[in-house]
Amino acid sequence: MKVEYQSLIDNAITGSAKRKALVLAYYFPPLGLSGVQRTLKFVKYMPHFGWEPTVITTGPTAYYAHDTSLLREAEAIGVRILRTSGNEINARLAKGRSQTMQMPAEWLRKTASYVSNTLYIPDNKMSWAKQAYAVARSLLQREKFDVIYVSVPPFSAAVAAAQLRMESSTPLVVDYRDLWYGNQFIRYPSLYHAEKHKKLERSVLKVADRVVVTNRKMKEKILYHHHDVMSFDRISIVPHGFDPQDMETPVPPKNNEKFWLTYAGIFYDFVTPQYFLQAFAQIKQMHPNIAHDIELHFVGHFRQENRGLVRSLGLERHIFDHGYQNHDDTLRILRMSDALWMMVGYAKNADTISSGKLYEYFGTRKPIIASLPEGALRQSAESYGAALLTSPHDVEAISKAILNLYEAYKRGVLPKPNPMVVEQYRRDVLTETLTQELYRAMSLV
Repeated sequence: MKVEYQSLIDNAITGSAKRKALVLAYYFPPLGLSGVQRTLKFVKYMPHFGWEPTVITTGPTAYYAHDTSLLREAEAIGVRILRTSGNEINARLAKGRSQTMQMPAEWLRKTASYVSNTLYIPDNKMSWAKQAYAVARSLLQREKFDVIYVSVPPFSAAVAAAQLRMESSTPLVVDYRDLWYGNQFIRYPSLYHAEKHKKLERSVLKVADRVVVTNRKMKEKILYHHHDVMSFDRISIVPHGFDPQDMETPVPPKNNEKFWLTYAGIFYDFVTPQYFLQAFAQIKQMHPNIAHDIELHFVGHFRQENRGLVRSLGLERHIFDHGYQNHDDTLRILRMSDALWMMVGYAKNADTISSGKLYEYFGTRKPIIASLPEGALRQSAESYGAALLTSPHDVEAISKAILNLYEAYKRGVLPKPNPMVVEQYRRDVLTETLTQELYRAMSLV
């Protein structure tokens, strides 16, 4: 029987109809980077809407980024977190040594990724997914959960969650942070590999009660490839966002009057600073006085090959490499900056990419240079109202955008975003939307 969504929330909050969600998420603190934050923030705000989450995630694992500030936040939430490790390579590397890995050279990372994609279908987290399945199965036998929620990738977690759905009859919600079949970061070694991924995804979608994606382009791709098992109304869009509480901490002023242009995140594959640095080198050559008044800040893994590019362009004095920082320190630098830059290069299905970075940039309300291909991410940047859009590799356009923002900074007229658009991406607002999907999975709304 259908009931009003607000009544469900009111009853759950007062305790008369408390709901429990079993959350499967490999990427969860102390792991860092933006993919971790989506699940963490959902878990943080679920209790506000009458849901009690239990998280099954990975134990100690080797990774490029560990974040103690996100771990503190996860522990402060007070939800139950169960950790389990499989026999995957990251778990083995974490034994008896530092868990933080150095990011390898790009050619080595690509080679390792290709080998992994050849040997493991759907991914190299299959061993962890089996362990997570065992823990979840035991829990479901002892306790009643209203919904299973799984965040992917890794897609092996979705396979495990689908098995749990079939065995327990507990409704399943699958949350796609990235596309599965046709994923922009996966190079299928053969047609067999591609078809195997497609069949595995179809088997999960057959049993999923609800599917959540981050943008409309992703929804369209899933429906195109799996129209025989999916319907339009079973897939909902819940975009990435920002936590308004993260933006409340006071930040110190800059230590100079120069124009700070900042990037936060890592560079790999088709995400590269090459064209941005070439654009700034062009400014330095044509407008040396302006270049002298600009600082380029990078927070994250800048990579050795990019440092070589900086040296070859003669930009050492303009670059400030902060290295990898905890989330709270990263936000402090972003909020101290005058403008922000981001890019996503050209790739297959690039129109489906939803980088969490852009939406956290929105929360700072800073002007943005967005070097993006056509697609969902570019559309979001355009709606922001304070983004200068360029193509990813257009050096001339990027150079012009930097100059335009610098001139606006000197005149004190930097563009301001549309506040109504920004408010749409608050994590608390998005979590309320997600909880509606949890109730729909239960056939209550």
